[in-house]
Formats: sequence, structure tokens, C-alpha cells
Amino acid sequence: MNRLATWQLFALCVLVWGTTWYAITWQIAELAPEFGVALRFALAGATILAFAAWRGERLRFGAREHARFALQGAFMYGVSYVCVYHAEQHVVSGLVAVGYSASPLIVSLGARAAFDSPLSARFLAGGLIGLLGVTLIFWPEIARAPAGGGTALGALFTIGAVLLSAVGSLSASRNRHHGLPFWPALGLGMLWGALASTLLALALGRAFVLPGNAAWWLSLLYLALAGSVLTFACYLTLQDRLGPGPAGTIGVMTPLLALLVSLLFEGYRPEPLTFAGAALALAGNVAMLRPAKPAA
Repeated sequence: MNRLATWQLFALCVLVWGTTWYAITWQIAELAPEFGVALRFALAGATILAFAAWRGERLRFGAREHARFALQGAFMYGVSYVCVYHAEQHVVSGLVAVGYSASPLIVSLGARAAFDSPLSARFLAGGLIGLLGVTLIFWPEIARAPAGGGTALGALFTIGAVLLSAVGSLSASRNRHHGLPFWPALGLGMLWGALASTLLALALGRAFVLPGNAAWWLSLLYLALAGSVLTFACYLTLQDRLGPGPAGTIGVMTPLLALLVSLLFEGYRPEPLTFAGAALALAGNVAMLRPAKPAA
């Protein structure tokens, strides 16, 4: 992944994650979200560990290192995604994507508090502009959401997903700071996330019956291999290269593609606010990603 330019890593994350919101809708009707998340990240984690073994990387770690992998995995790949799947049972996928546009601000503030990472006024302003833009894109849909139809519960699950994912993102950043190897940490983190989701499913008494629907299996493969293996490898490389906050700007651009997917496959029809919001979201990203001018 280090051979790819920053813009290429960014584009891959946006293109794939922008379509996974819709792919999740094929998962939630067939199997309990907790088991769906567990299967997704078990497959993804096993694939990554097989690749790491082929590269000859170390796969044996002590209890302290596994504790770090577990913290990253439980939050970044486990309970946060369980919340995402539950959220999409109550609100359309685009609204969940909107919620994730808050990730850059939340992760940056968390990095500031935990690691004393720098946070410029320009980055903060760009994040707010991007968040406002994506909110405008989906505001007509939010306004049309029926009261008492589960919208509030979907919003709460979305907020929970964003906050839990931020904890996982900060844990991943700390793991890299401790020198833990990239691919084993990614694969083992996903397996720990799958275990956390499985334990949650068992605690809640969820039924486990594998679907026979081909679309469910195809969407699972896409979510596991493209939406988990490829994109998280790109995202964590970006996080190492740029820092947790700037890498989180992917969460602002992704809903723009989710909007296009909704337009093509979910019958979404844009309104004038949509175009104004898209312009603001792009402007916010430019402000956040533009390199700072060197001091005179």
C-alpha cells in the first residue's frame, strides 16, 4: 500500500466505502446484524492473515499485544459495525453515511485529547463546512422521515457507530506508534472484532441460520474483501501517512458517492439543496487536505 500515492489511497477508500452502504442493505434482511458483521470480518481477517503468512511475517504475539489488537478490533471492526447494520434497519443508508461525515472532527478531537496531535483552525473550519454540506445533501430526506417510524433509533445507532469507530481508529493509531506490524495487526484486529460481534450475538440470543440467497453471499464477499481488506489497508496507510484526523476526511467524501448510488438504485431524487451541499462538502475537503504554507 505504501507504493500508492495519497490521492490513490483516498480514491479507493471513497469508491469502495461509498458503495458498501448500499451493499449492507442486502445483508440485514437475511441474518442478524451481529452474525453478519462477525462473518464479514472473520473472512476478511483470515484473508489478511493468510497474506501475512505468505509474506513470512510474524504471527505469534504476547498477551499484551493481543490486548491491543482486541481493543482496536472490538471497536473498529466489531461493535461499531453492528451499530451500522442496525441503523440501516431503521433509516436509509444515505442517512448513516451522513452520520459518518462527523468522523474527521471526532477523530481529530480525540487525537488532540489522547496524543496532543495538532489541530489547526483551518482543518476544524473545513470539517464543519464539509459536515454542513453533507447534511444539506440529505436534509430533505431527513425532513420527510416519519415520526415514530424508527428514525430516532436509527440516528442513535448511527451516532453510536461513529463514536465507537473513533475509539477504534485512535487505538489503531496507537498500535502503529508501538511498532506493531501492519498486516498482522489488521488481520488479528478483524478476527477480534468478529469474536466481539459473535459474543454480542450470543448474549442477545440471536438465531444463526446461513442464508441461501446468492445476493447475500455476493454482498458478503464484496463487503469482506473489497469493503474490509482493501479499504482498511488503504485507510490505515493513510492514517499513518497523514494522521488520524486528515485520514478521517474520507468520511466526508464517502456520502457524496452514496448519494449517487441512492440516485441509481434507491430512487433518490436530488433537490437544489443537494447541489449546494455537494459544493460545500468539496470545499471543506479542499480546506482540510491542502498542505499548510511553510513559515516565512
